Amino acid sequence: MAIRQGEFERIRAVLNDADADGPFTAREILDLLAEHDEDFDSVHRVATVLGRRAQTGEVEVIEDQPYRYQVSELGN
Repeated sequence: MAIRQGEFERIRAVLNDADADGPFTAREILDLLAEHDEDFDSVHRVATVLGRRAQTGEVEVIEDQPYRYQVSELGN
């Protein structure tokens, strides 16, 4: 599944606008997105986008139950 242009940036912007400190579960992030009128398909989609960005170091994945995600450099 390809990551659509701008999905990560939308997540980052909402976390930044909400002045939210993480880490968050994908469900918590999806809820924040909904509160900011950002439409995402599912919790799985949020996790996929963040998991892919973890490969570049922009997201830290905390392997717990459930997984948690820490988005770095929210100000950029």
